Amino acid sequence: MKENVFDVLMYLFENYMDEGTEFQPDQEALTHELTQAGFRRGEIRKAFSWLDGLSALRDHASGQPRPATPGAIRHYTPQEQEKLDEECRGYLQFMEASGVIDPATREVIIDRLMALETDEIALDQIKWVMLLVMFNQPGQEYAYHMLEDLVFDEMQGHLH
Repeated sequence: MKENVFDVLMYLFENYMDEGTEFQPDQEALTHELTQAGFRRGEIRKAFSWLDGLSALRDHASGQPRPATPGAIRHYTPQEQEKLDEECRGYLQFMEASGVIDPATREVIIDRLMALETDEIALDQIKWVMLLVMFNQPGQEYAYHMLEDLVFDEMQGHLH
């Protein structure tokens, strides 16, 4: 089984999202469950580290005002451009222009995308990372539910 960090994150999200943001599992028990599900310990540790990074960003941002400069343009670094193709960058721009995400949330999403150990990010991965980020952002419940509906509606459309 060739699972990666993203697969571990999706497994955790799909199996524990009903628990809410207050869910504080015993990492050892959760590691055992994940290894029983077929994930390698190295990938599990990386997923926990990824989630710790998300938590740290959320905690740091919660005390900061969210400045928004009208008309500002986000320039991507060469590393970001390499990992996030034009379609992915366009999707992030669209979600921001639509008001689903704000500039600060976009930056958290980009940070967490760059933290994934993959060479390229697919559009579906962006949507899932957006869900994970929004799920963990206080005050973003409405935007999270909008995005959740969009992602799950698209998934069901692909299944039929």
